[in-house]
Order: sequence, then structure tokens, then C-alpha cells
Amino acid sequence: MEHQWAQGNCQSKDIHEVTIQFYLDFKNSKFFDTNPMRSIKQMFIRAQRGLSFPFSAIMMVYPRIMRLSQIKEGFYSLMELFNILYELSKFDDARELSSSSFARVQTNMESRRVAKVKDFIAAHYIEEIRLNQMSKMVNMSPTAFSRFFKLRTGKTLAEYIVDVRLGHATRMLIDTKEPVSQICFSCGFNTLTNFNRLFKKRKGCSPTEFREKYTKTKVIV
Repeated sequence: MEHQWAQGNCQSKDIHEVTIQFYLDFKNSKFFDTNPMRSIKQMFIRAQRGLSFPFSAIMMVYPRIMRLSQIKEGFYSLMELFNILYELSKFDDARELSSSSFARVQTNMESRRVAKVKDFIAAHYIEEIRLNQMSKMVNMSPTAFSRFFKLRTGKTLAEYIVDVRLGHATRMLIDTKEPVSQICFSCGFNTLTNFNRLFKKRKGCSPTEFREKYTKTKVIV
């Protein structure tokens, strides 16, 4: 999945970013429970907390990642991706970046109330979603729910909704040729001006600039 660099503001010119888009349902697919794939599944479970690989691992897979962008046929791209993931999964000294108690990235630690709200937002992000509506859904007062949601997610309800909408907009900018204005309204934003402002605030560039940049660098497998 594309990282999007939603946090931090690194300006170093020594960093080379390679974007690889893929979808692996490692939690629900029996394919990843087979012996050859089990180490990859375990790596992705750990990766929910963030993983920092040793320098030796980085240097080993870096040339292969660069070559991956040159492979034109999807089948061979996918096979090479699995090769890279398997090699990384063999490094037991990859360091987790947060503890298992870090609530923001541990879905299984979220309360049922927050999960219920998140599920609703995921299904209705195009619509107008109000604080009172969400607080009633989980039988809390608006004030109590606001504090509770911020504590459990690290974001206000409004910030979380914007992030969900921007996430969908980002995918559409990369995966489709829909006009920016159409993407704006398709993702629940009321005005193009507001969409452009929020997108630039989060991503550091306009939606059009983002699309142009990732059209040149993305790899699809």
C-alpha cells in the first residue's frame, strides 16, 4: 500500500521514494496460512506497528525493488514482489517501531464503540456525518464522545473523516483518470476549494501535482 507520508515533513534530498501499490488480504486468505507464505503473513502482522529493517536487509532488496519498476508483465511483477517480501520476512531482527499497546495502530485493541463509528464512516464517508449522529450511535453525549474518540484514535472526529475522504481521493487520483473536481465530490467534499486546501495541507502539494508525481513513479502489480 502506498505510504503517502501523512506524517512528518522530511526535506532530505538523500531519500529516494519508490511507490508500489498492492493489496494482500493476509488476514482472511488461507493462501497466507500455507507454510511458504506464513513468514510473510507474520511480517505484515508485525508491520501494523511499523517495522525498521536492518541496513543489510535494505541493501539486499533495494536493487530488486528498483528492478521491479521495470517489469512490464503483472504476473512477473507479482512474483518478484513476493520474492522481496519473503526475503524481508526472514530478517528476525527487524525492529518494531511501537509497542503492542499503541492504540492508534492496534485495531484489535479498539473499543467496539470506536470500531462501530469507523465502520459507519467507511461506508458513508461521501455523506454528511455529524458529531451528534455518531455520539447517539454509541449512546454517549457529544462532549464525552469527542474526548473518547480523540483518546482512542489520536484525532478528532472531523479530522478522521477528512483523512478517510483524502485517502479515497488519493487512491482515485492514482488509479483513475477522473477529473479532480469529480474526485472531490465523489469523496464527500462540498467544494473544490476546500478539497484543494485540505489536500495541500496534508500532502504538501495540490491534487493535480500529486497525480502528476505518482503517475511517473508508481508500480502496479
